[in-house]
Amino acid sequence: MQFRSSVLTGGLVALGLGLAAAPAFAQGISIGPGGVQVDPGYRRGYDDRGPPRSELSRGEAARIARREGLVDVDGVDRRGPRLIVRGSDRRGDDITVVLDSRSGDVLDVRR
Repeated sequence: MQFRSSVLTGGLVALGLGLAAAPAFAQGISIGPGGVQVDPGYRRGYDDRGPPRSELSRGEAARIARREGLVDVDGVDRRGPRLIVRGSDRRGDDITVVLDSRSGDVLDVRR
């Protein structure tokens, strides 16, 4: 009887150690325009903030342009890989800020 309990205890300890060393995997589902999709729980290149950004939104482009002196935004247009933000500065002079649509880098400021 003691031998049987020793084997059982050893098996439970081995099982517990095996589970402690095993990585945790999580799956989820996402419901979107493409329907229901299974999320495998890992994403190459992603971090805790979500997927990498592919392009700036118009609002993000306007915020970046404001840092360059633009006060009133008249419009944001896309021209290929660039975003053109037009408006005026605090004196009322026209200003155009050209941004890279993916990185948000300021490529040109025209006053």
